[in-house]
Amino acid sequence: MTAPLRDPAHRVSRRAITLWLLEAIVGYAILVGGTALGASLISGSDWSWVPIWIREHIWWLPVALGVVELPFVVIEPLWRFAVHRWEFADDVVYARSGWFSRQWVFVPVSRIQTVDKEQGWFERLLGLATVEIRTASYAGSSSIKGLDFAVAARLAEDLAHRAHQLRDDAT
Repeated sequence: MTAPLRDPAHRVSRRAITLWLLEAIVGYAILVGGTALGASLISGSDWSWVPIWIREHIWWLPVALGVVELPFVVIEPLWRFAVHRWEFADDVVYARSGWFSRQWVFVPVSRIQTVDKEQGWFERLLGLATVEIRTASYAGSSSIKGLDFAVAARLAEDLAHRAHQLRDDAT
């Protein structure tokens, strides 16, 4: 009988909740705003190919979309924070991510080709960063989002140093 997967040891920063909330709000605004823009174009048009009942009630579409999507804007950041975890042992990086579907990734440090630290606009604003770990295989690559900048910098440095040590030991 196999033991269940244990959780990786470290959580991402609590500020990742704010990061994911900002990203969700921007996505929500684009989706609902774009739908409202489309509704205004359709309702004010003389497009005879659009049925009249659709033109008269088209404003229900952005309203309904906004109501349906709003709980996801609130729930997603909290759910993702509960799921996202990471751990770096001597020879493997273990990360878990996702919110609807979950992904567990084990990256052998000896297979690491590059380690990158990235910051988007919101990450920079919040003092967060993402560590991208790449191997020769796409399936073996991973990213750890929502780390404090100092933690991400240290992790990237430690991973690069350890990968270099293991590569030198193999030759």
